[in-house]
Amino acid sequence: MRFLFIALCCLAARPALAQGTAAVATDEAAVRVIVARYVDAREKRDAKLLEALFTADADQLVTTGEWRKGRDNVVRGGLASSQANPGSRQIAIEVVRFVAPGVALADGRYEISEAGSTAPRRMRTTFLVVRAAIEWRIAAIRNMAPTDATR
Repeated sequence: MRFLFIALCCLAARPALAQGTAAVATDEAAVRVIVARYVDAREKRDAKLLEALFTADADQLVTTGEWRKGRDNVVRGGLASSQANPGSRQIAIEVVRFVAPGVALADGRYEISEAGSTAPRRMRTTFLVVRAAIEWRIAAIRNMAPTDATR
């Protein structure tokens, strides 16, 4: 009897598990999309597109040690950085990890290929992304210069 009860519980839980897996896959895709939209907005140097991606209290810590606090400073600093460091930016998210409902960390490789340069500038990046209502927003970005450029 106990075995039958356990088997029925497991069967009843299967649809919920499948829905949970589908929701996580959908959320992971949404997190990857917002990072891609960030790269696109940086490439276009479009302040309005960038602004729409961030929470009001967003912040960004960059490899120079500058800590940009607040959406306006993040957008202004990102545009200034794009101007000072021209080149094509690429971010390849390797891992998305949900640390709480509606909160994700996205870790990846960040490269800037500068025109005329033979080697791209390689970094690591972490995005803290939160669900605001039905959309995801970037709450924080941490860029790091690895000690080994191949990482």
